Amino acid sequence: MKIESVYDASFKPYGQILNGYDTQPLTASMETIPLPAEGVAYEPSIASLEANTIFGQLQNNAYGGMPVQIGMCWGHNTKLNCLEYHRDSEVNIGTGDFILLLAKQDEIVDGKLDTAKVRAFRVPAGVAVEVYATTLHYAPCHVNADQGVRVAVVLPKGTNEAKPSITPVNEEDKLLWAKNKWLLAHADSVEANQGAAVLLDGENIDIAAETLKAGHDRM
Repeated sequence: MKIESVYDASFKPYGQILNGYDTQPLTASMETIPLPAEGVAYEPSIASLEANTIFGQLQNNAYGGMPVQIGMCWGHNTKLNCLEYHRDSEVNIGTGDFILLLAKQDEIVDGKLDTAKVRAFRVPAGVAVEVYATTLHYAPCHVNADQGVRVAVVLPKGTNEAKPSITPVNEEDKLLWAKNKWLLAHADSVEANQGAAVLLDGENIDIAAETLKAGHDRM
């Protein structure tokens, strides 16, 4: 799989770079949180990250005053497994380079997405990248297995908390996995075993070989 850059024109349908933010204090705070022994951890809101000045800047500038949270996804990952979307953009900032596996919501056909539509984009360390609401995404992938991945996840406050109790009124309601989180799972994923809707057809993409190459091919 070709790994493109978020600075390439090909990224424009999926998101944009947010310039002007000093991300260094945030990434320094992220570095103090140990990596899990294996797999990926996620917390939607982490007080030590939200204590940084950038919290207010992102809330008031990037989100126009909407209440937000800063959490983190961290650990080791090279697989697609699932794709999710929210009703709003997500902002990501990594302590090191990381890779996002992305597709577009309008590529879902008859409720399913062919994983051949998924593209890989590399985000440089410290860069704030906005992933649009219409972009399907999930856990970031590491570039260096020894370093793992630490990515700040900025979303409207409450996102990814417990799923509300609803009576489904349409097919999309069956995808609701958590608050403000709609999920499409691959059959090989843990989430599928937990009951998530299996709506990703094709290969469960694993970019392990590409990340090894990427580690020696800095942008």
